[in-house]
Amino acid sequence: MDGVKMRAASERGLVIEFGQEINPAVNARVHGLAKKLVNEYPEVIQEVVPTYRSLLVYFDPLQISRAALTVKVEQCLRETAEEAVVHEAERIYIPVCYDEEFGPDLSFVASHNGLSEAEVVKIHTSKPYLVYMLGFTPGFPYLGGMDERIATPRLTKPRTRIPAGSVGIAGSQTGFYPLETPGGWQLIGRTPVKAFDPAAKTPFLLEAGVYLQFQAISRAEYEELAETVAAGRYEVRRDRVSLGGVSRA
Repeated sequence: MDGVKMRAASERGLVIEFGQEINPAVNARVHGLAKKLVNEYPEVIQEVVPTYRSLLVYFDPLQISRAALTVKVEQCLRETAEEAVVHEAERIYIPVCYDEEFGPDLSFVASHNGLSEAEVVKIHTSKPYLVYMLGFTPGFPYLGGMDERIATPRLTKPRTRIPAGSVGIAGSQTGFYPLETPGGWQLIGRTPVKAFDPAAKTPFLLEAGVYLQFQAISRAEYEELAETVAAGRYEVRRDRVSLGGVSRA
């Protein structure tokens, strides 16, 4: 069915694969199917786990067989294929301070690509990035769409400690660390915003399918925002992003 394959995963899992290519259109199909299955079959679907190009569905084997679920998935695939794709999603802005203290590798990223540091920051903040999925650590966003002009290899020797909020580049990917952790990404800045807060009503700031856009701020603005975040008063800026432009929410 249009390159889609399904296979078993344990006694209560079904994997639906949408080919080998990673792009926003494929990822949109993954999330479209996930949403439809959860909405239409909540009594049998226990959990859905979307990735770049596949969907893992956990089901209750006491309520439905894998064969019967496969039939329902095929029906959902036909229905979602007939639906018009709406190229609009929520965009969340992440303020980032690109000072040298927070971005010790910014100069290397710039020199590696024959750019100035200011040009790297301008390119990095110029477009929204699709959140394909979360993983690695709680709330860590796997982003797509970074400009190849600032692509930079990982560190040859990973750091043993990367502060929470650090923004980095690794190959053709960019993202930021929700928690303090070891890592090998090239660090170019830091945000005071928490992508994961276990004490919050909604622990995860981001979810797969939304867009994230970095926004450059000064050191003074960073310090002010950090205090606001610590006091629990910070609210992220959000709007809608589409292929035809942006409409404010």
